[in-house]
Amino acid sequence: MSAIVCGKRRSFFEEISATSPPSSSKRLRCSSTSPIRFSPTNINPFSHSSSSSSTFVLPSDNNNLNNNNSVAASAALDHLISIFPGMDKELLERALLECGDDLDSAIKSLNELRLGSVEINSGSTAERADLPSQEVTPEDDASAQHSLPQDGLPKNCSEWVELFVREMTSASSVDDAKARASRLLEVLEKSIRSHASMEATGNSQKEYAMLKQQLETLIRENTILKRAVSIQHERQKEYDGTTQELQQLKQLVAQYQEQLRTLEVNNYALTIHLRQATQNNSISGHFHPDVF
Repeated sequence: MSAIVCGKRRSFFEEISATSPPSSSKRLRCSSTSPIRFSPTNINPFSHSSSSSSTFVLPSDNNNLNNNNSVAASAALDHLISIFPGMDKELLERALLECGDDLDSAIKSLNELRLGSVEINSGSTAERADLPSQEVTPEDDASAQHSLPQDGLPKNCSEWVELFVREMTSASSVDDAKARASRLLEVLEKSIRSHASMEATGNSQKEYAMLKQQLETLIRENTILKRAVSIQHERQKEYDGTTQELQQLKQLVAQYQEQLRTLEVNNYALTIHLRQATQNNSISGHFHPDVF
């Protein structure tokens, strides 16, 4: 009887060893580039022999199976952390549990989450340039913090190249790589447009400030010119008045000169008449003046 039980136990352990999957470290070493798939191993806890009797699994065997599953889940979580260093560990664990410990499905869902948050952040950045008062929901903010760097979108060429390389290495197939590249190119285009619009806005503001300064300068110069023209007009009026007075004085001088010449001629004529009268009326001899 004991020999039969021992034989059944040996056959059960041989079945477990034959159906048990290789360790996670061996799977990680098998493929360096392709994503790793950890799937739960379905083990029949009861082994059926040719006879109608059956044996039960020992508690120590259940502990070994639980330890193997925990090691595989820990290795999968470490692999996800190495692929997505910027995401929260709790988010990675939740994604792995939701996908049933399927590493490929977890990587695909996390990549879609990250690309979606990149598009949301880029769209919100472009809309902030046009509508500064737009509100950002806490869900979008949280997803952007998990999927993007702390500073938001990449700021230079090297960061964009690094993001492209990381996304391409995380792709599971050629179609997935094409979809990732298409989404990243859309995000890059939106980022370029937003930066171009912001730069154009800054240039227009600078040009507006320059034109405003030139207008103020022209207004100030126009005011000075108006004042100078007003002063010149007043001086011209004074000059015209002085010229008119001078002409009047010249006319008076000419009249006075004409009167002076007339008076001189009259005086000369009177002098001649006086001389002739004194010469004709003179009587020789001495007479008493009362007689005449």
